Amino acid sequence: MSNVKDYSGEFMRRGRVEVICGSMFSGKTEELIRRMKRAKLSRQKVEIFKPAIDIRYSEEDVVSHEGNAITSTPVESAASILLMGSDADVLGIDEAQFFDEQIVEVCNELANRGTRVIVAGLDLDFKGKPFGPMPQLCAIADDVTKVHAICVRCGALAYVSHRIVEGESQVLLGETHEYEPLCRQCYAEALKNSGETSEK
Repeated sequence: MSNVKDYSGEFMRRGRVEVICGSMFSGKTEELIRRMKRAKLSRQKVEIFKPAIDIRYSEEDVVSHEGNAITSTPVESAASILLMGSDADVLGIDEAQFFDEQIVEVCNELANRGTRVIVAGLDLDFKGKPFGPMPQLCAIADDVTKVHAICVRCGALAYVSHRIVEGESQVLLGETHEYEPLCRQCYAEALKNSGETSEK
């Protein structure tokens, strides 16, 4: 099969990288699940992977904040995805920011082999800094979709996931008790009120 329908219904060549990025609560995983389920409905062979450290909702399934789920394979490293997903027509990767830098090479290699790779991840960490390999993934992607949560303080489009609990570690798995989506202005105000400064 030389062509498949993409998520918008248009025909395109197989072998591409699609990145879905944004803050927490923006619908990244929801969109990833939607595209993967459409691929399954079109009878393509689908595989989805997530980092093994992400056990917030399920140890194995990829689950969105809205509760939608799809069966996945937890892996410790990006290299495992290349080994385990080589036969897939469409391959999904959730929470890509938690993987090592090799994830970029893995996605490129899979796409070059003819696999449609769909990657979802946070583009910025809680300090507003580019998160892990996401900038490189956006750079090599054939298509980048930026999705937005709603700022919980003013209702504008959110820019970043603001951490509302103490801790300096870049990786802190959490939900609404640990993070809130904020627009750029509300984020700056939150930092000002807490005595922090944005590290850019």
